[in-house]
Amino acid sequence: MPAAGALLRSSAMQTATVNAEGIARKPTVARKPPFRAEHVGSLLRPAAVLAARKDAEAGRISRAALRRIEDHTIRRLVKRQQDIGLEVATDGEIRRGTWHMDFLCQIGGVTARGIQRRPFRNETGDVLNEIVIPKVTDRLHLERTIFGEDFVFLKAHTAAVPKLTIPSPNMLYGLGEVENPDVYADIELELRDLVDVYAEQMRRLELLGCRYLQIDDTTFATLGHAIFRNEGTAGARTADTPLSTFIGLMNAVLERKPPSMTVCVHTCRGNHRSAWIASGGYDAVAEAVFNELKVDGFFLEYDDARSGSFEPLRFVPKDKTIVLGLVTTKSGRLESKDDLKRRVDEAARYVPLDQLCLSPQCGFASTLQGNLLTEDEQFAKLGLMVETAREI
Repeated sequence: MPAAGALLRSSAMQTATVNAEGIARKPTVARKPPFRAEHVGSLLRPAAVLAARKDAEAGRISRAALRRIEDHTIRRLVKRQQDIGLEVATDGEIRRGTWHMDFLCQIGGVTARGIQRRPFRNETGDVLNEIVIPKVTDRLHLERTIFGEDFVFLKAHTAAVPKLTIPSPNMLYGLGEVENPDVYADIELELRDLVDVYAEQMRRLELLGCRYLQIDDTTFATLGHAIFRNEGTAGARTADTPLSTFIGLMNAVLERKPPSMTVCVHTCRGNHRSAWIASGGYDAVAEAVFNELKVDGFFLEYDDARSGSFEPLRFVPKDKTIVLGLVTTKSGRLESKDDLKRRVDEAARYVPLDQLCLSPQCGFASTLQGNLLTEDEQFAKLGLMVETAREI
């Protein structure tokens, strides 16, 4: 497959060079993300990484030995991302157990306390997901740059734009329980401390060269669903918290982001072992979220009927980019290029085509176990997405 880039933004059109075989190569010009072809972040952990993690946990190998195995895997996966023509690269979240808890439990003042069992589901029935419960045990603070070393390694091993993914502050506020009420008798103090943690994290990441940050947040895609709120899966405080609080918390963080950094939000309805935790469209939250949340773009889950119609996109303002998650990570079945183009056309009835990009609906492995497909199927989907975006 030609190592061609995704479609160029109309605001940064450049003349492409053509090699001897007549294959257009992407110009070597810096462009601001999100790109026409994107991916959400996580990639399947190879068997060697999963085995090494077990060995490290059991004390059979050192943490340094585990990291060397992860390093080798990340270099290989970064190359595969570049070879199919992606202009963005992540480390696949290979070093993490889950997309969110590895970050949240490294915030000072947060302690992992026990396991919460959450009922995900797919077409065949229930799929159990066990996650660590983050307990707020002291004043929140940033002890070190979380994933800082991981980002530096990624940046050193890619010619593409390195993207870091982190969970939203809403995830800690919604899922986390304050273990000692005396620590945060004033809820406003907790929110201020949480904002300070994220603002400092972004400042430090910018010093490491991070210019593209994706904040993952399930609250925006799930809060409009009454069943999700009422069945006990929404988290300790999420169900009783108004949408405006979550938007306000995010905006307080975004007001302090470095000017050089592009920040996008990815939202979905859960992603574990090819299962989900909620269903329903964006209708109940679209007007507020799209217009009030001060991000550069939104990665939206749109891979099947669970996500509803494109009609809520009519609320998207002119300064926001929408990354349509049309390619599913929940199965290895390869989408039809014509179907993807048709769906982009449908979305373009509500949002100008120049504001649209293409991606999978979520990561391929939001949790350690990963979704039910193979690595080659994973990259076939990413390759199809790049080709489709280029042809559009």
